[in-house]
Amino acid sequence: MLGASGFLGSHVTQQLVAAGRDVRIMVRKSSDTSTTDSLQLERCIGDVLDPDSLRAAMSGCRSVFHGAVDTRAWLRDPKPLYRVNVDGLVNSMEAALATGVERFVFTSSVVTIGRKASGVPSEADEFDGWEKAPEYIRCRLEAERRFTAYCRERGLPGVACCVGNTYGGGDIVPTPHGALVDNVAKQRMSVYWDGGGPGVGVTDAARALILAEQKGRVGERYIVAERYIDYRELFTLAAEAAGVEPPSRHMPTWMMYALNGVTGLLARLRGEETRANLESLRCARAVGDVDSSKARRELGWEPRPIEASIREAVDFYLGRDRT
Repeated sequence: MLGASGFLGSHVTQQLVAAGRDVRIMVRKSSDTSTTDSLQLERCIGDVLDPDSLRAAMSGCRSVFHGAVDTRAWLRDPKPLYRVNVDGLVNSMEAALATGVERFVFTSSVVTIGRKASGVPSEADEFDGWEKAPEYIRCRLEAERRFTAYCRERGLPGVACCVGNTYGGGDIVPTPHGALVDNVAKQRMSVYWDGGGPGVGVTDAARALILAEQKGRVGERYIVAERYIDYRELFTLAAEAAGVEPPSRHMPTWMMYALNGVTGLLARLRGEETRANLESLRCARAVGDVDSSKARRELGWEPRPIEASIREAVDFYLGRDRT
């Protein structure tokens, strides 16, 4: 497992161990491994930017789950995003081919799914907004294009899962979308705004990746999302789970762009990074509803309602503060 210290990666690792699989994870020296430290598995130190460590980690493995992703969409300099999300993936695919891996499961994103003028898009809809896409989306698109080419031209036995926003327990960082739930539960947010995204419980997403390893067709991609959830509903569900009042004031879209633009500019002038900038806002508003029926049909994937996972996320955030 590559990316086992991440939110989704840790849940994939936990489910593999629970199923009695022999598991090896590769983590960096600086990784927070608290979510996997209690598990019986093999650990090795490496980096997706170090080809030698990748080949050593994959040696003797039948399957590789690639979940090493840099999700910092707000970065002013996008170079780290391309190094990890594109170069790191290429290094991993080369190592998988060199070591004879039989199945390579790539964690992609729903941001790579195209939009449709009418109807809900599926895996068959190619993204066509490259010119206006934020750098984070561009790097995820480029990564998926490289993956598809390796499957088609190099014989990589790969399957891609385009995962929506994941919610649930164990989000120790937390993720950008998890931070919104955390802030609402702790009454740090008083407004809601337009937009949202496809959501899925993290345990359900992890199960989808394992099903993709077992049943997915090589070279195919599968959307992993339970349903679309807008911010007003997300915040309301989080507040209900925490027993607090939800944000009741609506912030118009133009005001959100103005606020994030000013916040981003001030951070730039101070030489700092901030999540509240135009790049991250554009990413957060880039994806609409998506059709996950292919994963349900071909993989036999049946996710729980997203409401249950949001409650679990709130319980985790609030419980962590009490310990």
